[in-house]
Amino acid sequence: MNLVETRRSFFRKGASGVSMMALADLLAAEDAKPLPHFAGKAKSVIVLFQHGGPSQMDLFDWKPDLAKRRGENLPDSVRQGQRLTGMTAYQESFPTAPTIFKFGQHGQSGNWFSELVPHMAAQADELCFVKSLHTEAINHDPAVTFSQTGFQLAGRPSIGSWVAYGLGSENQNLPAYVVMVSQGGGNTQALADRSFGSGFLPTKYAGVKFRSGADPVLYLSDPEGYSREARRRYLDDLGRLNELKLNEFQDPEIATRIAQYEMAFRMQSSVPELTDLSTEPEKTFDMYGPDARKPGSYAANCILARRMVERGVRFVQLFHRGWDQHGNLPKEIRGQCAQTDQPSAALVADLKQRGLLDSTIVVWMGEFGRTVYSQGTLTETNYGRDHHPRCFTAWVAGGGFKGGVSYGETDDFSYNIVKDPVDLHDLHATMLHSMGVDHTRLTYKFQGRHYRLTDVKGRVVRGLLG
Repeated sequence: MNLVETRRSFFRKGASGVSMMALADLLAAEDAKPLPHFAGKAKSVIVLFQHGGPSQMDLFDWKPDLAKRRGENLPDSVRQGQRLTGMTAYQESFPTAPTIFKFGQHGQSGNWFSELVPHMAAQADELCFVKSLHTEAINHDPAVTFSQTGFQLAGRPSIGSWVAYGLGSENQNLPAYVVMVSQGGGNTQALADRSFGSGFLPTKYAGVKFRSGADPVLYLSDPEGYSREARRRYLDDLGRLNELKLNEFQDPEIATRIAQYEMAFRMQSSVPELTDLSTEPEKTFDMYGPDARKPGSYAANCILARRMVERGVRFVQLFHRGWDQHGNLPKEIRGQCAQTDQPSAALVADLKQRGLLDSTIVVWMGEFGRTVYSQGTLTETNYGRDHHPRCFTAWVAGGGFKGGVSYGETDDFSYNIVKDPVDLHDLHATMLHSMGVDHTRLTYKFQGRHYRLTDVKGRVVRGLLG
């Protein structure tokens, strides 16, 4: 008999009584219906993530005095020696590039909108602008990772996973956290699946990726000729085998595996109904725009996001790629806005008319902003912009956030924040607060330390909340 195996078996069996009790407590805690810390206004979140970094000064943060400075070198007093990317650090000059797009005030709030986003402008009094967001990262991967997890290095849970862990699901037949990705034009950056992963949380809290096409979730459908009854018998037998391994190794991930197999079985019925947009009336497609009937488009994903929160999905994240406009910005940003403006605004209007906006937080944001100076040659009709983490703009609607508000201010160059800075930890803390969660108490112990989404930072920004 193998001595090592004998010792392992001895210690495993000897500790089984205590370890199984501890495991039972852990699994019971995970499976118990979680409760918010206090009464929150929001039940669900939809994040419309514009991957690549939208230019705030071409969309929402209007700086009229820049027109007089076209082509002037950005003053050192504005740049203040701040970090630049390798793409522009060696430029001999930094020519100021005012937007070529017209701006106007809209709604009773009088908020400013570019001509590129007329449909969002029509929702002016529903949107809460945050014009003083800032982040720590200047390149895409760490900036996206930071915006999703509160940390620049990979390995921590995403915000959707934290919400799923803290509040659970309202529909046992659908995941608590769903992700959809659409493709825009222009320069597209890579998007890693770890951006919506569960990190050190149990894997059942990871985002489930929905795709376009006949099979929205990979490996969900049964093989041809394999009946649902046969699948049920197979899962029952597999579940018993997994339970044996769970009793032997006390590994919580085995319990997660059992739960996920059962979720997949239930999703075989719920997902086809959810993703079948043929049941939507014609007026829905008219509201969301010309791409709404195209599977996998941003517009179609916005409709699906509304259908998901209707059915109790807790956190929905849409990633729309292609906002990384280092050159040829005027042409490329027109294309991006043509794809996203009408669907984003329609989602807000649709939720409101269905009585869901008060209980749903809708966030429109990217990972950082863009520079006021042009990357490369500046002409009368063309310019590019580099990454800019020092200030950028997002908007939030519903879920307890004030409508028709513009919070925070930037300087005359949209380069530095001059009033009411908001970092991403603050935004995360405020979103959680609207859901009835104290961000300092939503923690998970890992490797001897209690972690949280906002790390050791974050504050609730009361000025954003109604």
